[in-house]
Amino acid sequence: DAGLIQRKDSANGKRYARKDETGGIEEAFGFSLAPLLARAEELAHAAQQVAAERKRFRITKEALSICRRDVRKMISAAVEEGVAGDWGHIEEMFLGLTGRIPRTPTVADLQQILEEMEMLREEIINSLEMQENSETMDSNAVQNERHIQNSNTESSNELEPSSGKELGEKLHRTGRPKSEAIKAFPLGMVLKACPEINDYGPDGAVESWRDLMSAAVVVRSMLGVSPSAYQDACEVMGQANAAVAVACILERAGHINNAGGYLRDLTRKAARGEFSLGPMLMALMRANQDTGRKVG
Repeated sequence: DAGLIQRKDSANGKRYARKDETGGIEEAFGFSLAPLLARAEELAHAAQQVAAERKRFRITKEALSICRRDVRKMISAAVEEGVAGDWGHIEEMFLGLTGRIPRTPTVADLQQILEEMEMLREEIINSLEMQENSETMDSNAVQNERHIQNSNTESSNELEPSSGKELGEKLHRTGRPKSEAIKAFPLGMVLKACPEINDYGPDGAVESWRDLMSAAVVVRSMLGVSPSAYQDACEVMGQANAAVAVACILERAGHINNAGGYLRDLTRKAARGEFSLGPMLMALMRANQDTGRKVG
């Protein structure tokens, strides 16, 4: 059926070869492997592809197993140690992802779940780091307050910055670098969650973080976000994360009445250690997947 073996029947249905006077085969009846030989290179290439796909499947499956284990351990440890956070919701997200793994998954199935599981892991790490930084900030704030009261050289008003810029500077002074307030997620995941930002990159594409930040400046103006609001976001979240936040706002522009006010609210939450990009990106990824299924 595959055309790799050819059969040539004789008059009596037997297999034999008719030879010429020199003993060479003049005509042969039975099975011929000539088609198989002719396609040997093609079949070798196909075999290599199958081997490569199996290797990719194994690597992806192993990566997903490790990521699942990491997430499971971090959730259990956070709950046991009483770390602040909505761990019940995170547990539900984890169980939802593991429940989506088919009995006989393809490499595409595993890759998609792996990406979301990695995002969940980053979200948990962000939450734990923000909790640790918040405790450090509280401790530093107490020390600063005591120092201020003892030296009486500064006004107590400085303990509560009046703007996002001052708040970013305050965070920087207390030992939490502004650029490290929130870890950035992989660019590929950001673009999968926020594909519309691609249209505003150089030459209509975003291929690097520099492209994303350039596109965010264009989108910021288009959405009516003031330069000061965006600058505050950059100083508190870091430039890359501020650009990601703008990309998320663009993706949900139809549901947001005041993009500038929304960004300022995210900036204030980030400054207090109450905001991470993970849930927003994951929600957008799921929404895009659902839209793709409906279109398909």
